[in-house]
Amino acid sequence: MTIIPSEIKTAQLHAYLLGSIAPRPICFASTIDKDGNANLSPFSFFNVFGSKPPILIFSPARRVRDNSIKHTLENVYDTQEVVINVVNYNIVQQMSLASCEYAKNVDEFVKAGFTPVKSDLVKPFRVKESPVQLECRVMKVMEMGKEGGAANLIICEVLCMHIDDEVLNENGQIDPHKIDLVARMGADYYCRASGSAVFEVPKPNMLLGIGVDALPASIKQSRILTGNNLGLLANCTSIPVVAEIIEDGRLTDIFKSYTHDSEARKTALHQYAKDLLEIGEVDKAWQVLMA
Repeated sequence: MTIIPSEIKTAQLHAYLLGSIAPRPICFASTIDKDGNANLSPFSFFNVFGSKPPILIFSPARRVRDNSIKHTLENVYDTQEVVINVVNYNIVQQMSLASCEYAKNVDEFVKAGFTPVKSDLVKPFRVKESPVQLECRVMKVMEMGKEGGAANLIICEVLCMHIDDEVLNENGQIDPHKIDLVARMGADYYCRASGSAVFEVPKPNMLLGIGVDALPASIKQSRILTGNNLGLLANCTSIPVVAEIIEDGRLTDIFKSYTHDSEARKTALHQYAKDLLEIGEVDKAWQVLMA
């Protein structure tokens, strides 16, 4: 399928974009209007864009349905302040309830059962139940259009950040399993960023990896190894020189079983290396591949 945005309805394009650009973190934005009335609403057009100064951007886009704008945007224009609360699994259903299009004078803190906490540096309240709350000053609002679906980029500078100690590990860092964040997918779907959904990918080597193009042809053209497997091998700074065969029962069995069948032996070795790479044993996988 190939889509030219101008050739389909905005609602259809919106669905395709949200289904493919995912998962998206959720900005649970707390604002107040010029009269001091609180508002609380979630947005998944959101991310962090810098750390000095610390910049967050979210977008209360114009409604596709009727081209109206949201109370959050109106309040931001009024006060130039917002608290961005992150959303974890414990509050996802309440967060969803707060997304209902209540009238302007209705307090979503009350409707969704959240506890408002006075902020230190801005007027909007924080959400006590959120594991991380960021008090922000609005630097700029960029209106990207006047039609339904147009973005309104709210550029915020973080003035103060509150982190629940319960989501920190022993080193004082945020533990992804403890914070248990959720993210937005397309349609009515969400995903939960904890448990088996969380995995590590080693950062690219600062000394430069050799690259997939530098891998031996027998490895690069393997029918067993995946692109992910090749990526792990190619992040090494050099192809290791294996001085002697490692003592390994499975490796010994492979050589015994396929003494006279080099192609079957190669397949078995690549499968073993693949299994090792899947559990992060890169050095050992190299030894198997170079055996």
